[in-house]
Amino acid sequence: MKECNLTTKMRVYQWDELDADQQRVLAIAKEQVQRSYCPYSHFHVGAAALLENGEIIRGCNQENAAYPSGLCAERSALFAAGAQYPEVPVLKLAIACYTGGHFTDEPGAPCGACRQVMLESEHRYGGKMEILLYGEKETYVFDSAADLLPLIFVKENLLG
Repeated sequence: MKECNLTTKMRVYQWDELDADQQRVLAIAKEQVQRSYCPYSHFHVGAAALLENGEIIRGCNQENAAYPSGLCAERSALFAAGAQYPEVPVLKLAIACYTGGHFTDEPGAPCGACRQVMLESEHRYGGKMEILLYGEKETYVFDSAADLLPLIFVKENLLG
């Protein structure tokens, strides 16, 4: 038997320590929580994807009474980016969570399905996508979706 450890690198910032692009894309993600449709969970999530061409694509969670029919904010933003700009890489993906009348103190983490879609997006374009998770107290910044999902599953796994 062999035991291994997986580690990931995350930077923790206060708002005023973030650069202008990071603040801009996070501000849009924060705005998007107001557009979410979440009558069941009351957990609003907004996302914003900054593309290499400077465009920012917005997303928010959309719930449905048939639960599997809903969609997370992260995937709605990434799928919209792929549909509108299929050849343009995503440079940054910002995510903000809002519940109980305020943004969460600590950043919310994406679900496993969203992490997989983020990773696929990186592989699709052959580059890293910075992930920004907003919280009122601090923001977590990851250099890559692979930092959120270290044991990756990509096209090469399917091909053997």
